[in-house]
Amino acid sequence: MTDSTPETRPSKTGHALIQDYLRTLDGSPGVYRMLDQQGAVLYVGKARNLRARVSNYARGTGHSARIARMIRETCSMMFLTTRTETEALLLEQNLIKQLKPRYNVLLRDDKSFPNILVAKSHPFAQIKKHRGAKAEKGDYYGPFASAGAVNRTLNQLQRVFLLRSCTDATFSSRTRPCLLYQIKRCSAPCVGRIGLEEYNSLVADAELFLQGKTTRIQADLAREMAEAAEAMEYERAAALRDRIKALTAVQSVQAINPRGVPEADVIGLHMEGGQACVQVFFIRGNQSWGNRDFYPKLNGVESADEVMQAFLAQFYDGKVPPRLILLSHGIEDPDLMTDALSEKAGRKVVLGVPRRGEKAELVENALRNARESLARRMSESAAQQRLLEGLAEALDLPAVPQRIEVYDNSHIQGTNAVGGMVVAGPEGWIKSQYRKFNIKGTEITPGDDFGMMKEVLTRRFSRLLKEDPDRQTDTWPDLLLIDGGAGQVSAVHEIMAEMGVEDIPMVGVAKGEDRDHGKEEFHRHGQRPFALRMNDPVLYFIQRLRDEAHRWAIGTHRAKRAKAVMANPLDEIPGIGAARKRALLQHFGSAKAVSRAGLADLVAVEGISESMAQKIVDHFHKG
Repeated sequence: MTDSTPETRPSKTGHALIQDYLRTLDGSPGVYRMLDQQGAVLYVGKARNLRARVSNYARGTGHSARIARMIRETCSMMFLTTRTETEALLLEQNLIKQLKPRYNVLLRDDKSFPNILVAKSHPFAQIKKHRGAKAEKGDYYGPFASAGAVNRTLNQLQRVFLLRSCTDATFSSRTRPCLLYQIKRCSAPCVGRIGLEEYNSLVADAELFLQGKTTRIQADLAREMAEAAEAMEYERAAALRDRIKALTAVQSVQAINPRGVPEADVIGLHMEGGQACVQVFFIRGNQSWGNRDFYPKLNGVESADEVMQAFLAQFYDGKVPPRLILLSHGIEDPDLMTDALSEKAGRKVVLGVPRRGEKAELVENALRNARESLARRMSESAAQQRLLEGLAEALDLPAVPQRIEVYDNSHIQGTNAVGGMVVAGPEGWIKSQYRKFNIKGTEITPGDDFGMMKEVLTRRFSRLLKEDPDRQTDTWPDLLLIDGGAGQVSAVHEIMAEMGVEDIPMVGVAKGEDRDHGKEEFHRHGQRPFALRMNDPVLYFIQRLRDEAHRWAIGTHRAKRAKAVMANPLDEIPGIGAARKRALLQHFGSAKAVSRAGLADLVAVEGISESMAQKIVDHFHKG
């Protein structure tokens, strides 16, 4: 794999510039980048033959408006050759994900999907939700479309198979069954209510269920129930009967359970009005594990096969593809995509565009969902755009805001103070951009809202100025909304002026007379406060923005407070891990009792050496 950096050609741009590059290009496969005058990447593409592919851009005619505009803006290019076209495709998607070029189709939501993990690091396996790298020992089942889909399945598994969900530390510290045992959601292996062999049998059945082999499980349970009844073990027979009923209930509420498709991702694409929606349904073990919608960012007149190809490459960039992927539209180069996905999965992956039968029905269902989701989104976007236009008019903004940042603080008498930032734009809430700020300033007086706001905004904009001083990205706000009146606005203006950021409009939203909704006053630096009429949709929009910031800040504060309440002083002592902490608490009863213990008493605890006992004494009696 070889790389070539762009040469400086200040006198040429567009077609003429690209024509010059052709003189040094050969027919190797690879990836090319087109850059603008500032060096920002406009487009990333891959090619089986770099010279042949780039020569298309050197022509002066025959391009769509989008491509022609991109060529005109191109001031330099970069090339990276690869051994194969498959390598080029994989590299192209890595670069698109990293650089987010303006003219590529971009998949904006690339979060990982949750899985169910049957963790086997402990003799009694634990079942739990898992997201991220698959580093823990055990069997993984997924992906599921959402955390909600995982939680529903875990709930079903607990009802039917009575597997534990507690952590290993909780398991080892139990002395009596927990509530889950009482409500028949766990078999209580922690206190010996079930043996290891019988528990492992439940684990095996649960894994068969996750593999879609429910008929076999039901038959085995029915046989065991009959044997228990014949042996007059009526209590065990009744328990097996309850499990059969639970399994039957699970099967009756599951949505799409295709008989002929054991494992597949079903992908439907609908395009309309310059926008696109992609619906992905996850089918594993002949069961539907939910669906997720995506809205790729388009740049004009992309065809459906181009959008579908870009989506597949980016969607599976960090995910293992299933054995079968069913598509509503074909793609530009199915053979290359199949090779790339098979290489990633380490086994054969099949792409298909079914026209009849059960597979076609699955695709049609995904396509219908994509069509309906896009219609709802376009309707909501139109309403949101009207609100943004009204907001710009009401607040006398220079342009319709594309990114609004709303700030609020939360604390109780200065304790556990946090700041929150929520973000909204033309498509509604941008929750991936929400931020939490733990107030760290030691000089801030408890309850000083001005001081807390100063710290939050200083940290926020100092980072922006460092990472994007030329404002090339969309992370700079067009409007700041602050929860507060004239004092807050004046303080924030001073903060922003100190950082040299005075051109971003800022408005304080203060509760009006009697602190009632509908009587809000709006404050701008150096101007008289004003109000909006009570039935103005823009007023309701601003209230929603402020209330969302308040909800976010309050939620962050409560989580921090709950964590502080649950904190144990023993956690602060270096060398005291879970095992030693458990031994100390079991021996002394509480952390407070540990703090009062002498060296001799501490050494008597299993796992506490003389040096560790001295550390504990020093920690509680320092100063």
